[in-house]
Amino acid sequence: MATATSMMERVTPNVFTTTRLRGCNPSFVTTGDGVVVIDTPQLPTRAVAMREEAERHGPIRYLINTENHVDHIFGNWWFRGAGEVVNHQALFDIFMDPKAALDPFTYALEAIPTDDPDGASILPERDDYYAALPRGTVVFTGDLMLKVGEHTFHCLWTPGHTPGQLAVHVPEERVVFTGDTIFSGVQTWLMTSNVDQWLEALERIRQLDVDHVVPGHGPVVTLDYLGVQRAVLLRWKAAVADAVAKGWSREETIRRVRFDDEFGPVDVGQAYMMDHIQNQNAASLWDKLTATGYAKGR
Repeated sequence: MATATSMMERVTPNVFTTTRLRGCNPSFVTTGDGVVVIDTPQLPTRAVAMREEAERHGPIRYLINTENHVDHIFGNWWFRGAGEVVNHQALFDIFMDPKAALDPFTYALEAIPTDDPDGASILPERDDYYAALPRGTVVFTGDLMLKVGEHTFHCLWTPGHTPGQLAVHVPEERVVFTGDTIFSGVQTWLMTSNVDQWLEALERIRQLDVDHVVPGHGPVVTLDYLGVQRAVLLRWKAAVADAVAKGWSREETIRRVRFDDEFGPVDVGQAYMMDHIQNQNAASLWDKLTATGYAKGR
């Protein structure tokens, strides 16, 4: 558990995470030859605090990002100069893309007034942020293995939630960091995801010999929880496929296919996003299923 002076929870003697912040579950692993950080806090002051805490255990050797969504990578700016940044190529290609339809920098700013008002004083201007943002010095395709001290970090490409999604397996600690391939006890964000790939990613993670699964959101769980996440994905896909098969329009599907009373709350700090999640999940699945003809063929 976290101490009075720590923002982190201890999962094993060398694995630390926090599940209580708005944003993802940023984590780090201590080794005999430095620290490996996995994802960074979205909130500026928490990013600074986490870096300070990690560096009390030694120099940061690597920072591994599990996906391109802003809640996992925005804090990279406050880790400038701290080790090498590791990203899958498919993640790197869309990393904090300033040309995206929804500018990720602007989106990240929404959390500052409510969740980190002190962060405003250390927030750079947009252009300065992008100019100095650590995006990736180690960029790879497929999988990657890193050795740091006595620890092995298997960066496993597990696309589905995002194209460049990574799971980080540390066998010496019997732990895997899944990123948003797992939403533990909270609403799952589908949006631009590929559900079929996501289901394959869950099966790949299920083959690992681990005791601890650190999800992208929500409490740390065991491998048993993968069945719950699989069921959530299948329920969403089946419900929208049924709607399409019945001839429901996109608007009717959005209105009638909802799981806000079944799949838990929205993660920390974003309860107001419940309607957005329900609407966007249904809309994105309807778009995909009508484009492929999947539902009509069932």
